[in-house]
Amino acid sequence: MGNVFRCYQMDLALPVSRIWLLVLISSLQRLEKTGALDSPLLGSAHLGNDSYKYHEDAHLSARELISKYGYRGETHKVTTNDGYILEMHRITGPKSNPKAEGKPVIFVMHGLLCSSVDWIISGPKKGLGFMLADAGYDVWLGNARGNTYSRGHKKYSTIDKQYWMFSWHEQGTEDLPAMIDYITRNTGNERIFYAAHSQGTTAYFVMASEKPKYNDKIIAMFGMAPVAYLEHMRSPFLQVLTRIDKVVTNVMEVLGWYEFKPIDGLIKKVATIACQEENWTQDICLNVMFLIAGFGSDQMNRTLLPAILGHTPAGSSSRQLIHYSQLFKSNKFRKYDHGALRNYIIYKRMTPPSYDLSKVTTPVIISYGLNDWLAHPKDVRRLTAQLPNVYAELKVPNPNFGHLDHLWGIDAPRYVYSKLIALLNHFRS
Repeated sequence: MGNVFRCYQMDLALPVSRIWLLVLISSLQRLEKTGALDSPLLGSAHLGNDSYKYHEDAHLSARELISKYGYRGETHKVTTNDGYILEMHRITGPKSNPKAEGKPVIFVMHGLLCSSVDWIISGPKKGLGFMLADAGYDVWLGNARGNTYSRGHKKYSTIDKQYWMFSWHEQGTEDLPAMIDYITRNTGNERIFYAAHSQGTTAYFVMASEKPKYNDKIIAMFGMAPVAYLEHMRSPFLQVLTRIDKVVTNVMEVLGWYEFKPIDGLIKKVATIACQEENWTQDICLNVMFLIAGFGSDQMNRTLLPAILGHTPAGSSSRQLIHYSQLFKSNKFRKYDHGALRNYIIYKRMTPPSYDLSKVTTPVIISYGLNDWLAHPKDVRRLTAQLPNVYAELKVPNPNFGHLDHLWGIDAPRYVYSKLIALLNHFRS
């Protein structure tokens, strides 16, 4: 495990997909020796004397997953005011109730390095997207700029530096308002529900404080593992990044690495083999995932891991991670730090201003875990103390429940999703 940590410390400036290549190199070498990589990638791979089947869901798109599990889905394109083209995936309902007309609407947003797939990859009765559809909601799954599904722009390509000059600030000030406006126009519902995990909560707090009129468009906001303050953050990856963030920024600027790339190509193929439950390399996959979000959870569904890693990481701008590292360093929830000179040009002051959380007037429900290395309970309580309209704080009773367990935890439906749906129904009535 020590070698994995050293690899991360040495190669923080590399795109995520290249880091995957480094930490899974032992898997590649063994696969090559057995001839597994010469096998057709739609069949099975052989590791020693065992045979490993590819997890089909690792290779299906969000729309394909929705259809596979018997739900009616739609794809929608949304263009922001600054030219980014976002893709949304809508679940209008199951086969037994496929029409969206008359249903309450909920907009669900993913976290850092994730996508809309994360809300459905666990399958029916387990994935939040499907559970909401079963409960009678018109479900809209968002994708932030820069991830697998939202890589378009009216002017720039993803090879252009200008494309990547954003953090989660722009996702809050541009992406969320554009998607909310699109949803309300297309459904006729003037007010909708909003649910999000991690970075999706950060972006919401940005939007609601910078564009407070959007508070009136949201009936209630449900935040899972919310991130605003990071004083007690224990993520090894982000702690290292914080110490060398200026070096990383300079290296990326020189080398033109502005993107943490989504998993694809060879890395995706290797991950779906190497990360299977029967494989000796699965613990490496788990450790790489938890370097950012934390170790120690007993909630990971190991059988599901190859499917998860077929879609995650889904990509982001390097600035999103750097912005989080700045929050940790400053111990404040504030805007992106461009350096003193540029700060003065943009903000008319040498340091970035903090977001005004008193403007987040939406009723807010918070769910948090006690073993969360990113959204530490102390930081969550600091956040809720500053929000003016906290309706409920839900502490997951399992002491090992962590950051990613709100997405893929075995007991997420029981501890989180069922309570979310009950609260949504309460607000409806």
